[in-house]
Amino acid sequence: MKEIITPEEYSDICPFSDSEFQSKMEALISEEGFKHAVTWVIPDVDWEEFCKGLLAVGNKQNFQQLIMRNFLEMLAAKTTTGLSFSNVEAVDRDKSYTMITNHRDIVLDASFLNLSLLRSNCRTTEIAIGNNLLIYDWIENLVRLNKSIIVKRDVGMRHALEAATQLSGYIHFAITQKHESVWIAQRQGRAKDSSDETQESLIKMLAIAGGKNFIDNILELNIMPVTISYELDPNDYLKAREFLLKKKDPDFKKTKRDDLFSMETGLLQQKGHVHFNFTKCINEEIEQLRSADKASQALGVCQIIDKLIHSNYRIYPGNYIAFDERFNTGRFRSEYTHEDIAVFDEYINGQLDKAQKEIDFALSADDRKFMREMMLVMYSNPLINKLKATDSL
Repeated sequence: MKEIITPEEYSDICPFSDSEFQSKMEALISEEGFKHAVTWVIPDVDWEEFCKGLLAVGNKQNFQQLIMRNFLEMLAAKTTTGLSFSNVEAVDRDKSYTMITNHRDIVLDASFLNLSLLRSNCRTTEIAIGNNLLIYDWIENLVRLNKSIIVKRDVGMRHALEAATQLSGYIHFAITQKHESVWIAQRQGRAKDSSDETQESLIKMLAIAGGKNFIDNILELNIMPVTISYELDPNDYLKAREFLLKKKDPDFKKTKRDDLFSMETGLLQQKGHVHFNFTKCINEEIEQLRSADKASQALGVCQIIDKLIHSNYRIYPGNYIAFDERFNTGRFRSEYTHEDIAVFDEYINGQLDKAQKEIDFALSADDRKFMREMMLVMYSNPLINKLKATDSL
């Protein structure tokens, strides 16, 4: 199939074209940082053979099918107790969607989504990723070879609208002209407390392009919410650490090293079971918002997405245990065993021990208690939101 040429106005944010693929791949494998990353993740890799394989793939589709899929299958086998998905039949293979998910892991939300699609013989999505994560030039090259769209963050008020307009325009172009689906998180940054809510600013950005009214511009994108449920969040102790440090110093800000370490931790540490639930395209529900005022329309789209994401969480024993401990209740006692409690407690205590290693002062009993409470909040919030979405609270 002939590749559709992307307009020049999107050239600095769009995935690399297949005509650029070979030269960009050659540049990537010459980067010492890329070699270091690969050999760190795959210690026994034959570097020369690995590079030969990369140079032989030729285009983005083959790169995902022949290289990235194998890598992600290996990662799923090593760092999860199972990667599963449901309702993938909602994905029409002849249609392009804007898949919006809750945001748990910096790297793997979109990667495991695409692996689920590959396993189902569906086309993968282009991936919207913030440029704040592209710490090195080779990382940007790698992600654009892997069908990523660059989201410009922290460009200042003066250029914010310009960046949003460019991104919106490209996403509309990808859906309507390239016939590529797009993945984007429901909010900028992960919900530190795991209470997932769609940002209105995201929906307003998506509606900038299209040349029509708000509703018709949104309808053009075929929004499909997808729910991600991680049994364990490898970054939970880093989030608890951040809550503690912000409590002690409201001006605390993470460093680039913190972001990189979060990426590494999410990528390589245990996640338990991971499940993706595909929901239906929500165009029918969005159409019902047509008579509302514009402000209500944007909020309404957010509420539709949130209800579908929340009601389709997969709830694990740890979520029930965290709820009962957080609220000192036995409401969900039938959903877990004494062994589940022991496993969950051992896990939380182990994560708190890791947190101490990332903090340059001794944790007091109150500090540790506070971080434990924050971790209970993280693990109970998906259950609370599901109960609210299904009128069961």
